[in-house]
Amino acid sequence: MKRRSFLAASAATALARPAIAQGKKPIIFVPQGNLVTMDPVWTTATVTRNAANMVYETLYGRDEKMNPKLQMLEGVQTEDGGKRVTMTLREGQTFHDGEKVLARDAVASLKRWMKRDGGGQTIDSRLDSLEAKDDRTIVFRLKKPFAGLPMALSKTQQTPVIVPERLANTDPFKQMPEAIGSGPFKYEAKDYVSGHQAVFSRNEKYVPRNEAMSNTSGGLRALVDRVEWCIIPDAATAAGALASGEIDWVEAPLPDLLPMLRKAAGVTVGVLDESGYYGVLRPNWLHGPTANVGVRRAMLAAVNQVDIMTATMGDDPTLSRAPVGIFIPGSPAANEAGMELVRKQKSVAEIKAMLKDAGYAGEKLTLFHPTDQVFYNSIVSVAAAAFRAIGLNIDEQSVDWGTVVERRTSKEPLDKGGWSMFPAGFPAAECVDPLLPTGIRANGAKAWFGWPTDDKLEALRESWLDTVDAAEQMKLSEQIQARCLDLVTIIPVGQYLPAAAWGKSISAPLKGLCPIFWGVTKV
Repeated sequence: MKRRSFLAASAATALARPAIAQGKKPIIFVPQGNLVTMDPVWTTATVTRNAANMVYETLYGRDEKMNPKLQMLEGVQTEDGGKRVTMTLREGQTFHDGEKVLARDAVASLKRWMKRDGGGQTIDSRLDSLEAKDDRTIVFRLKKPFAGLPMALSKTQQTPVIVPERLANTDPFKQMPEAIGSGPFKYEAKDYVSGHQAVFSRNEKYVPRNEAMSNTSGGLRALVDRVEWCIIPDAATAAGALASGEIDWVEAPLPDLLPMLRKAAGVTVGVLDESGYYGVLRPNWLHGPTANVGVRRAMLAAVNQVDIMTATMGDDPTLSRAPVGIFIPGSPAANEAGMELVRKQKSVAEIKAMLKDAGYAGEKLTLFHPTDQVFYNSIVSVAAAAFRAIGLNIDEQSVDWGTVVERRTSKEPLDKGGWSMFPAGFPAAECVDPLLPTGIRANGAKAWFGWPTDDKLEALRESWLDTVDAAEQMKLSEQIQARCLDLVTIIPVGQYLPAAAWGKSISAPLKGLCPIFWGVTKV
């Protein structure tokens, strides 16, 4: 889309705005991709996570250091040696439809989430019961103590959001029909146009906590009446609109455009999420060549993380880290087990021999290439070239990210619309130990898209969860990483820290799981 065409379309949209927005100064924000669903339990898409943070709340939030903090809760009491945990909702909370937030809403919401999310499944496997004792009291009865409960309940992707019971009763493998939360912003479904805009308005009835705002925790105060997400697939168009003051904020500018934006008057460029994302390629274990572990191992060997991160983030060493293992560098579980598989580059001839030994005979692999996602576009471009160089028959399907989000749910064979591999980026803050990373789960049908199955890997993770001995935890983390890399549950491509850019029209956004819209003013 040309910039002038975008501006004309935006002007036409403004004419249709509801009366509440007339005369106001909405924040005009360009997200990293198209928003196709507001259900963060149904999908792990980061763009949905970002929108969900505005609309929904969770029992625990995360501060800037990623520590869990009480958010929807007034207090927590632990009894019976850690096996009974009683949580009390704080008063004054209402959903956007006007109904009070009740304990039964939270219980139903958590039960739905526990059917989809790996962290939720971990809680569920340790539960005897989860019940609403009264309107404000939630009781977890656990089979054994679980110190990771607050961290799991504050999970930052595939988020355990609290919604009205009627919506929480939605099949977790289907999308909720409405986006009703209790957070500081409301989702304006009537203004949504896929591929063009999503609109959020201030929740005037929201009662914030008394603590200072910190990431997704504390007193989240919406200081603007309206936030408009404008979908601009062309990175140069978005950057030009920001430099000219026609939009306020670009979530993730193309790294090549950062020098121009740094020179633009009134534009600030900075890394707001200081842990960034953990990038991966996810193989399908059910169908096609990627169901063959030998083929997956050859694909892992073909990927050069440094090349991918350079293509994705440029030459600035502060914006990426590579190579990485299953846990991000500097984290408690980071280790060297199996790292020769990603550090030592094999020759093309050696990798072709691996494919021959695996019995690969030129079968097609369907690789999703989301061209409207700046980072995934670069990741797949480099990876696809590397895969072709070793002799893989790559069917590289150029699609938008919304299509990937929908099609990756399919378990059909490749000739019936199935897939072999897609790119993804997880919050790197969740990849610090074996509790929450999606890529280490291998529980078959309950696993994330790709559906790996390995009982040994699941048993190693369970052992890690059950021990409090630091030395034993590190030993288990090493075994988990080595097995993940050997089986290729994921192909790590690096840790990347995208810079954001915003204009002088708004105040500096908070650091944390960006974008964060509370605390931001517009002049």
